[in-house]
Amino acid sequence: MKKILICVGTRPNFIKVTRFKKLASKYNLEIRLLHTGQHFDHQMSKVFFDELKLDKPDIYLDAKGNTQIEMMADIMVKFEKELINYHPDVVLVPGDVNSSTACALVASRNGISVGHIESGLRSFDREMPEEINRILIDDLSDYFFVTEQSGINHLSSEGKEKSKIHMVGNTMIDSLVNFNSSIEKSNILKEINCSEKYGLMTFHRPSNVDNKDTLIELLSTIEKCSKSLNMVLPLHPRTKKSLINHQLWERFKSIENLIYTDSLGYLDFMKLVTNAQIVITDSGGIQEETTFLQIPCITVRENTERPITITLGNNELIKLNAELISSRMIEKLKSNLKGEIPPLWDGHATERILDILSK
Repeated sequence: MKKILICVGTRPNFIKVTRFKKLASKYNLEIRLLHTGQHFDHQMSKVFFDELKLDKPDIYLDAKGNTQIEMMADIMVKFEKELINYHPDVVLVPGDVNSSTACALVASRNGISVGHIESGLRSFDREMPEEINRILIDDLSDYFFVTEQSGINHLSSEGKEKSKIHMVGNTMIDSLVNFNSSIEKSNILKEINCSEKYGLMTFHRPSNVDNKDTLIELLSTIEKCSKSLNMVLPLHPRTKKSLINHQLWERFKSIENLIYTDSLGYLDFMKLVTNAQIVITDSGGIQEETTFLQIPCITVRENTERPITITLGNNELIKLNAELISSRMIEKLKSNLKGEIPPLWDGHATERILDILSK
């Protein structure tokens, strides 16, 4: 029986691998899940395992580090011991985070095949650590599991073997489809007393929330948008800390027509997404979820590694500018355009990956 070791370390990436162990026996595969510990707290444990009724990780590295490099180094040292002990046929890593890069490097150096979920995505912005991770992981990979046509184009132009590139769809959409009934049952709208139509906002990227002047522009954006539509904003810890540190917390709290909450679990958050009139975000994955749900989205970034959300979906890139974002929000709401769902984003990407790995 072929052995597959899936390595995950961050909350968003757990959502990309929820279906693998459930479907493994159908493909005669033994699958183990390894948690590096890059993100670990009680909230994550509760949301991603108990609430979603997921199997607990088979291996937990408990990696530590005061910097990203220290964390990656600790992951590599601890992961190699587990790798040698288990000796899988394939190490499978999702996305573009440090855990995936560290595990892919160790697997490759030990002669074990690497499979990359979300392979080939490129923003062409090397100031983003995630972009460096994407390139490194793809250079180490033997299986390229692609979510959209741009991924195939990039990998081909980089000289990757055509036979190793596989268009499979989007495993994050698999989770969204699978958990749809649970998402519908969420009571979050009642809990936050939100009964009117609303837009959803999320901001966490350092380029948007760390600098005081930028943060002031972000507050102006929230204020202007909330004059036209009620807004709901689950507050990322980094953003909240920055608001407090820059003495902007009181201004934030006083914004009219704004409901803010602490960070939410997957089911509650996706309930907010599915019922929103529009989403304004600087996230990566939310661009894809809104595309699948055919909800208008404004992404407050200069670039995206997911261009299909723009070419097929109803996503739009806008640099942080309060006037422009608020006016485009109104225009997008009036236009009522939905966009299209990309090919193979049908809830079955996991099966396609497992079928390829089983051969």
